[in-house]
Amino acid sequence: MIGLPRTITACLFDLDGVLTSTAALHMEAWKQTFDELLRARAGEEFAPFTDRDYAAYVDGRPRLDGVRTFLASRGIELPEGSPDDPPGAETVHGVGTRKNSLVLALIEERGVTPYPGSVRYLEAVRDAGLAIGVVTSSANATSVLTAANLDGFVRARVDGLVIARDGLRGKPAPDSFLACARELGVTPAQAAVFEDALAGVEAGRAGGFGYVVGVNRVDQADALRVHGADVVVDDLAELLEVRP
Repeated sequence: MIGLPRTITACLFDLDGVLTSTAALHMEAWKQTFDELLRARAGEEFAPFTDRDYAAYVDGRPRLDGVRTFLASRGIELPEGSPDDPPGAETVHGVGTRKNSLVLALIEERGVTPYPGSVRYLEAVRDAGLAIGVVTSSANATSVLTAANLDGFVRARVDGLVIARDGLRGKPAPDSFLACARELGVTPAQAAVFEDALAGVEAGRAGGFGYVVGVNRVDQADALRVHGADVVVDDLAELLEVRP
């Protein structure tokens, strides 16, 4: 029993926050990046980047989309710049590069830890014969999966590099999940999506996937349901004990 409808033959997992605890490192890197920029611009009127900002504007989105969406919420517009911009440049690319540099340093310093319940669930899904794919906006997915010893489970991966290469729209658009389903040779109706981000569950619902599992890591169970989750769990291992 893996807690999914019998029609499901493939599972598409987000990475950060669903399989590994690296979502907290991403949040920390985003906060440092945005707080530095906001403080420099606002001075005494500085209002920090919050958990609510992360959930609403950044979580689950491709890096540059997160920069644009959050800054727009604060009425800030920066030039796009280019991928060669250094981390200190006040451009969309510069801010994104700064964040990525910080999160890579945090991963190097603290390592990558998979959630034990997620490992148990991956083992159960594999043993049940379902195909496993990873769909993430992160450009660092390969190194994170390897560091967490999860790469052996994964048959297909659509990450930030693939999204940029193929011109896919980022979450909440369903493009990346649809691409992974195609790579696994299944229809959306045959695949389940596992997401902790509001943008991610919204993408799963928009893509017409057969089942959308919301993973409640930051006390937003109701919001996950509103955005499209069929079921919400605090840990994937809970699905091993239920029948949908």
